[in-house]
Formats: sequence, C-alpha cells, structure tokens
Amino acid sequence: MAIEAKVNGKPVSFAVEPDTPLLWAIREELGMTGTKFGCGIAACGACSVHVDGEITRSCSVPVSDVAGKSITTIEGLSGAEGTLTALQQAWTAHQVPQCGYCQSGQIMAAAALLAKTPKPTDADIDAAMTNICRCGTYPRIRAAIHDVAGTAAAPAPAATPATTPATPA
Repeated sequence: MAIEAKVNGKPVSFAVEPDTPLLWAIREELGMTGTKFGCGIAACGACSVHVDGEITRSCSVPVSDVAGKSITTIEGLSGAEGTLTALQQAWTAHQVPQCGYCQSGQIMAAAALLAKTPKPTDADIDAAMTNICRCGTYPRIRAAIHDVAGTAAAPAPAATPATTPATPA
C-alpha cells in the first residue's frame, strides 16, 4: 500500500508498511539523510521535521499518520537554489555546530519556534528547544535564534563579588 504525502513541497509516495517510522521512510525511501536517527523514542529530537508546520519527532510517527500531509525536512528549509536561510546563516555565524549530529533537528525546532513566535524571549526558546545537544551548545543556539529574531538575549545575572571574611586584629 502506497502512502501519499508532500515532502518539501513535492508529492511523494511511500511504498512501505504503514507502521514504518516516518524517519526511515524519509531516509530509506527518499534518500534524504539530513534527518538523523538519535534515540528512537522521540526524546532527543535529532529526527525533528515539520508535519503541516508542526515540529514532529519522526522516529516515533508511523508513516500512515502523515498520509495527505505536508512534511518539511532540513533539506527543504534552504532557499532558492540551495541558499541558506537566515537561521542557517546565524547557526554558522554563532558557531553552533560542534559534532553537528543534532543540528538538523535543532534547526528544525528553531524554525518552528520562529514561525510561531517571531520575537521569542529566553523563556520561549527554553520551552521550545527541547532537543538534546551532547556538545552543550545551548547558549550558542539561543544567541543564533535571538540574532534571527532581531532580539537581544537577556543579560546574564551579575556575578556577586566574592567577600573575604574579616580577619581578627
């Protein structure tokens, strides 16, 4: 049974079992390997894509659930002729990637956030960006999102000066 959907604006037909995870249909059937397998239980976010504009962890969604829907992968975020989006450019400018494995999912989550909340606060970013980054680039991720949104990150709390106990005379 073929399952029809749109991927990155183009009609596709998945010739897989209905319970096949969307992640594997994208990677194996379409050869689009930008969406990564991380945990297989929808916890890490490496497999994040947009389904009808909603951020979705593709490792835990059966392909049958996306029949007739529109899916956007990391490959579909690029502009005309493969130009990088402002978000992708900010990612590079802020040197977000280290190992890079989680980055396609992180960018997909950030793009979904910015689509719904164009001027996010730190709290908005923290609530939306639930993907795991083993390298710990969360401050760079936040800075890149603020850069694209044209907002300033909240200043870090001021450090309390260390006090030296008085010494007896």
